[in-house]
Amino acid sequence: MAVLNDEQVMLRDMAREWADNEQPVAAFRKLRNAAPSEGYDREAWSTIGQMGWAGIVVPEEYGGSAFGYLSLGLVVEQLGRNLVASPLASTAVAAGAIILGEDEAVKAEWLPRIAAGEVVATLAIDEGPHHGGVAASITRVGNGRLTGTKQFVAEGDGAQLFVVSAQDGMYLVAGDEGVTRSSRRMADSRSHAEVRFEDAPAVRLGGPELAGKVVDRAAAITAAEMLGMAEQAFAMTNDYLKTRVQFGQKLSTFQALQHRMARMLTELELMRSVVEAALEAIDAGRSDVDQAVSLAKAVAGETLRLVSRETVQLHGGIGMTDEHDAGFYLKRSAVLEAMWGNAAYHRERFARLNGY
Repeated sequence: MAVLNDEQVMLRDMAREWADNEQPVAAFRKLRNAAPSEGYDREAWSTIGQMGWAGIVVPEEYGGSAFGYLSLGLVVEQLGRNLVASPLASTAVAAGAIILGEDEAVKAEWLPRIAAGEVVATLAIDEGPHHGGVAASITRVGNGRLTGTKQFVAEGDGAQLFVVSAQDGMYLVAGDEGVTRSSRRMADSRSHAEVRFEDAPAVRLGGPELAGKVVDRAAAITAAEMLGMAEQAFAMTNDYLKTRVQFGQKLSTFQALQHRMARMLTELELMRSVVEAALEAIDAGRSDVDQAVSLAKAVAGETLRLVSRETVQLHGGIGMTDEHDAGFYLKRSAVLEAMWGNAAYHRERFARLNGY
């Protein structure tokens, strides 16, 4: 596991305390029932901006803290524990794309606003129901305008800024000119939209190689959210088994259930190790970032699937009801596993990167 410095420990603990006190799972249930058009709590997002979390990966010269991706992952993990519906992950990764980009004017214009939490940004990359690398059938039209369609854009309903992959690289599309959104109802009750670009004004950020780096960072941060969800689902199940009585005994005394919990705990420790290693690899600028990310996303997908399903099953009948929180973790896990490549995709990619 990663060795955290004092600032990272403080950041993690602050995020955990805020999520537990201000954004418990009950807050997500309330948001789901209210179904705001943007798909997130505007007040909570404003608070996140005030606390500086939106600028964790943004350089200090643009109003951020430059704490890096491991620090961002720590915050996203704590929000994931309580299923906080926030555009933090998508916005931070989009900011990372701008930082990696080659346009200094774009950085000066947008990064301070992102760091302050004034702008919601997201990636518009996938063009089909399955992630298969960097899809780029979208074409660039003359005079810096884009035309094409991106499906399943996370936070696409409320985003004001899109980082879009095209045939010849990545572009930044701002505002609603030439942008049409169609909401998609997904199992996790979060914001996902099909976004159409029709002669949308765009600024070039970089070539095709930039897209691969951006997707790796998105996959790593997604894995961090999955880690938080898996940890909380496990803790919730563990507490239930210690209090629920069947046949005159607490469920935690049955050896068969102890074995299942022990397996999950082991997998969770492995999951934390590889997820934090991927985030550290990004911060260090290592040459094997792609391998570290694929390993992390593959393990995260398999582990969260295991834990979320066991959470529902070990809670028995109540776990199958909407009144219980267990189902929220199962539904969100299904969506996150598919985002940026599932376990099968990343295992194949990891093997290919190693020459197999």
